[in-house]
Amino acid sequence: MKIKYGTRGSRLALHQTRHAISVAQQCVPDCEFAEVVIKTLGDQVTNVPLFKVGGQGLFIKEIEQALLEGRIDVAVHSLKDMPHAMSPGLSILAAGCLEDARDCFVSLKHESFVALPAGAVIGTSSLRRRAQLSSLRQDLQFSDFRGNLDTRLKKLEEGEVDAIILAAAGIHRFGWQQRIRHYFSIEEMTPPAGQGIIAIQCRSTDVARFLPVFASFADPIAAARAEAERAFLGVLQGGCTTPMAVHAEIAGDAVILHSFVGAVDGTRVIRNCHTGKVAQAAELGRISAEAMLAAGAADLIGAPHE
Repeated sequence: MKIKYGTRGSRLALHQTRHAISVAQQCVPDCEFAEVVIKTLGDQVTNVPLFKVGGQGLFIKEIEQALLEGRIDVAVHSLKDMPHAMSPGLSILAAGCLEDARDCFVSLKHESFVALPAGAVIGTSSLRRRAQLSSLRQDLQFSDFRGNLDTRLKKLEEGEVDAIILAAAGIHRFGWQQRIRHYFSIEEMTPPAGQGIIAIQCRSTDVARFLPVFASFADPIAAARAEAERAFLGVLQGGCTTPMAVHAEIAGDAVILHSFVGAVDGTRVIRNCHTGKVAQAAELGRISAEAMLAAGAADLIGAPHE
């Protein structure tokens, strides 16, 4: 069997995609995998913050189109790039390759977030990060920071900002842990849905065909996290234009679901923590989202729409 897989072309995307495919290939050595690199709108528009570009699925739409047109058989994504609603006719086949979901503090000048002086400039375009950082400290400034991991680290080295906030997962996948000065706790800086998870997507009609191929890649903990976190998104329908976060911790058959919604300036935040069973992960996500709405989240992010 020959399987064409689609991926973005950034260094990190290729690194984690090839790792995911190598994990799958261990159990299906007779399968031939062929890589197809696809440039997405999110890759092309690098000088504008994503929340200003608008829309959802900026890093996956072109890849989904290739799936629908039959130019590729499966797609490999960072799950956090996938909006709650996929293109009709497509499904998430498997989730796996779990990495640390936390955000981390990277700086050449300062040992930790707490050690930053008043007025320090942090490089991040993420409204989720800006809202949570501002809720912790109101004396910081933010600079719009786009680009792949290498680009952002280079800008830091060139002194454009005092520090940057990154997903630990990407740094870990490259083995660059020594660059990290400080990890934020889940309670301080709740990650976005799907952070640290790689997802395999395919046409819905091909799920049964490809499930055995990716059986060794599939991780039940990643699957439970994905169910809970994406169910939360399904109710609130947030994206990169929304200061929203949700993360599920899995411990045995228990799920602890942390959620956050806030004003961009951090002056008002809503945090919740719900617990339940893995078997009801999706229901827990919906319950958490409904609790957010009951607490006034719609005033901060707008009312969900049909």
